[in-house]
Amino acid sequence: MATVTFKGSKVNTIGDLPNIGSRAPEFNLTNRDLRDVGLSEFGGKKKIISIVHSLDTGTCADSAKRFSKEIAGLEDTVLLNISADLPFASARFCDGNGIENIVTLSTFRSPEFGRDYGVEIVDGPIRGLLARSIVVLDENNIVLHTQ
Repeated sequence: MATVTFKGSKVNTIGDLPNIGSRAPEFNLTNRDLRDVGLSEFGGKKKIISIVHSLDTGTCADSAKRFSKEIAGLEDTVLLNISADLPFASARFCDGNGIENIVTLSTFRSPEFGRDYGVEIVDGPIRGLLARSIVVLDENNIVLHTQ
């Protein structure tokens, strides 16, 4: 269990991020076209997984915009933005902000993602949402960095 803060108050997650050097847990999450996709969809690419509560919050929105700009110059790398947002809302956010370099994925059909990655918030006012986190994977889905 990890402790994070939300508006200055401590909240707990269900576990810890995957260990560096381990294989990332597989997932099936829903993309903007309502199609379920997993890590295998991005085979052969490095992955930056940005996990957020919702793109409808200031900090999460700002990080998505910044990551979108930063990822543009990286070869063979994909940015996966994962939240509980419905695919419609994520698509509207990206389209409305001219964001093209992010693959948005929703946990709305797959709440086990939060448990598998240790980021589900288990108490406080936003319990059930995901704690903001970064997980960097190599092209073979080995965890290189977490934050």
